[in-house]
Amino acid sequence: MTGLKELMQPHRIAMMLVFAALVIWCAVSLRWDWIPQYAPLALEGLWATIWILAVSTFLGFLLAVPLGLAQAVGPWYLSIPARTFCTIIRGTPLLLQIWLLYYGLGSLFPQFPWIRSSELWPYLRQAWPYAVLALTLSYAGYEGEVMRGAFSGVAKGQLEAAKSFGMPRFTMFRRIWLPQAVRNVLPTLGGETILQLKATPLVATITVVEIYAVSSRVRADTFIVYEPLLLLALVYMAIAGVIALVFRRLERG
Repeated sequence: MTGLKELMQPHRIAMMLVFAALVIWCAVSLRWDWIPQYAPLALEGLWATIWILAVSTFLGFLLAVPLGLAQAVGPWYLSIPARTFCTIIRGTPLLLQIWLLYYGLGSLFPQFPWIRSSELWPYLRQAWPYAVLALTLSYAGYEGEVMRGAFSGVAKGQLEAAKSFGMPRFTMFRRIWLPQAVRNVLPTLGGETILQLKATPLVATITVVEIYAVSSRVRADTFIVYEPLLLLALVYMAIAGVIALVFRRLERG
């Protein structure tokens, strides 16, 4: 009932009416006859976007946890490399990182015969491994700094109490330290995941066919500019909405 009252506030009703009017105008005035032809390719691009986002954020978070832990409580020979990595990642453009990995490693690997004869070569010849690697490292660099603050923010008294009961360090980390640190940064993780989604179009610059690359192909083939971009904006907004909803549920749980 409270949610319905908030939804029926005058300014929200006005926004919904404006949005509905824009949708009706777009549906009537713009060209959408190209959709059936490009729908299969668009679905493949959408799947590629979601897959790249899911894999890079999952692997990036797995890497961010030890990066944050090393900076928070690690010895100097672990904290300095971790801090250096996060500083480099956060201080350089993601597009530059993608190009360095793709045009750097991608042009270096063919020079080694043992790599070209290995079972990994069919994958290393493609662009998507470098895209996933770049996005993973980027996410890890930002989230490593976030997790550093999260680990430092957990109350020391709880950790001392766990030690006094003889709890092993790994058990203490798994049951007390990590869950509380993650819970404290869930809003930030949600925002960073949405930013990661909006960074995925950059992989189109190295020939990865995701949803943005499909819209660019539609514009190049049909010379229709606004319609593919408007539909693309709706797709990104829908995915971002789902991400925000998932993280809100996690925060409440």
